[in-house]
Amino acid sequence: MLRREKTFRTLSQWRRDSGLHECAQARRVVKDSEKKLSEQHRLLQAAVDNMTDGLIMFDADARVVVCNQRYLQMYNASPEIVRPGCSLRDVLLHRKATGGFFGDVDEYIADSFARTATGAPSMKIREFDDGRVLLIKDQPLEGGGWVATHEDITERRRVEQRIAHLALHDPLTDLPNRMLFRQRLEQALVRVRRGGGLALLYLDIDHFKTVNDTLGHPIGDQLLIGLARRLRECVREIDTVARLGGDEFAVIQSDSGRPEDAVALAARILERMKTPFNFDGHQFVADVSVGIALAPGDAVEAEDLMKSADMALYGSKGDGRGAFRFFKPQMDERMKSRRALELQLRNALARGEFELYYQPIVNLRTNEISTCEALLRWRHPERGLLLPIDFIPAAAELGVIVPIGEWVLRTACAVAAQWPENVRVAVNLAPLQLKSPNLVPVVVNALAAAGLSTSRLEIEITEAVLWYDSAAILAKLHQLRELGVHLVMDDFGSGYASLSHLQSFPFDKIKIEQRLTSGLSEGKDPATIMRMVAALAGALCMISVAEGVETREQLEEVKRLGYTEMQGFLFSGAKTPEDISQFFAAHTGAKEGSTLQVPTRRIAMNRAPRPPPVRSRR
Repeated sequence: MLRREKTFRTLSQWRRDSGLHECAQARRVVKDSEKKLSEQHRLLQAAVDNMTDGLIMFDADARVVVCNQRYLQMYNASPEIVRPGCSLRDVLLHRKATGGFFGDVDEYIADSFARTATGAPSMKIREFDDGRVLLIKDQPLEGGGWVATHEDITERRRVEQRIAHLALHDPLTDLPNRMLFRQRLEQALVRVRRGGGLALLYLDIDHFKTVNDTLGHPIGDQLLIGLARRLRECVREIDTVARLGGDEFAVIQSDSGRPEDAVALAARILERMKTPFNFDGHQFVADVSVGIALAPGDAVEAEDLMKSADMALYGSKGDGRGAFRFFKPQMDERMKSRRALELQLRNALARGEFELYYQPIVNLRTNEISTCEALLRWRHPERGLLLPIDFIPAAAELGVIVPIGEWVLRTACAVAAQWPENVRVAVNLAPLQLKSPNLVPVVVNALAAAGLSTSRLEIEITEAVLWYDSAAILAKLHQLRELGVHLVMDDFGSGYASLSHLQSFPFDKIKIEQRLTSGLSEGKDPATIMRMVAALAGALCMISVAEGVETREQLEEVKRLGYTEMQGFLFSGAKTPEDISQFFAAHTGAKEGSTLQVPTRRIAMNRAPRPPPVRSRR
């Protein structure tokens, strides 16, 4: 009996103890589960809060289930209001109060329910007054409700817009590029076919390659930017200014096919370009040439109109640059001829088709021939003897001017070595040659090969080089001067040189621009300018030369104005090497190397004016 009771008590204790153990174990399981859920919730909230996009979840009743920190930051929302259990209406009203919502609350709620009911994801873009752009994506959930992500795509939109802009605009000047220009031209021509009109202007910068080659591409880029800015200032808002590439620009003058309107615009552009540019201490004037085609008169199709404007531009450049020309049907033949000339010019030097002529320069005080200037000619196989104006611009654009210039230098030195020892030879250098790092060695080698003294060589450079007074060019000129070579500034008066430039460049001689000489009989201004130049040369210990002297009256005037040398048809035109040698023989004493005296009656012989010589660089 006692054993049975003891066993019963033991069994009861075991059951009680076992039950307590099970309860404790169950409580531990529940506690562990709660801890795990809490940890998972913490991790989930941490993950949600660290999202780069804003996130908010709503249940089937449009109440907030979860919202991350990024969402609150995006809308400057309070976590005390936008929290679990908060309704969508409360969220929107709160956002409206903080400036993060501008629509109609009820309309937005109805739209959200309608989109969620479809079961398909949706997206929309919202743009805000502060410039932000948000992409909102709604993903419906099973059983109702949805998850909304709010992505800030402001920077992406800017990049996309920038890429789209760059696809249609020039990155340097921000003008429309060729593609956008073509689109706008096509649109404008649609209006032309309905009875409207337009003018198409093609422009490019004269001698732009020289600017790049002498001053460098950074200055060239600044010039392009400056030109683009000035062109914008010259047109109306309805017009289009575009950069087609390089230094080529175009203007669509919309709703105007009258020639006088195009003339007024072209004149405005040319006048605006007279104001000197000033970049990094370099001041210079950059002329432009303009070609004009009219629609519907010249063409009504874009390709044809562009071709006509391009041919008009070639016509402008061929007629002297710095001007405008309208398209004419005969220009097509001129362009074809120009392109054929360019092809032949590439091989002209190798075929030995270039020749040098020599024009004497007379010292008016000693009545002696002091110098003969070498003038380039091209013996074209089909067109005969061509003057520099017919091919030098093309040679500069094609980049063959440097080897041609080196040939001129070597040939002129070799010929001059046969002349009397007191006669120098003058050779023109193109701006590209001045930029060449081999300039000084080329000059030295040409003199050495000919056996010609350095003092018998004159290097002529145009006044335009003073616009490009880079340290490298100035150093080369000083090197040549130290070797004994004479330096001459040619065509003074055609540009914008300053006294400071003349002082910094080591010139020995100034040659006045021949148009001033020819204008002596036409008014007082040329005489006044020429007197000032002669006085300036004297003050700087330089020789002054009057070019283009054709009449006895001009000769007497340049003497009176104080010039020391003259050059022109009154005394002699350009001569072949054979003719110049015979000329020397006729005016030189029996002793070789004696002073080359020029009888005064010789100057008086050529009274009839003749066309002025064309310089080798033009």
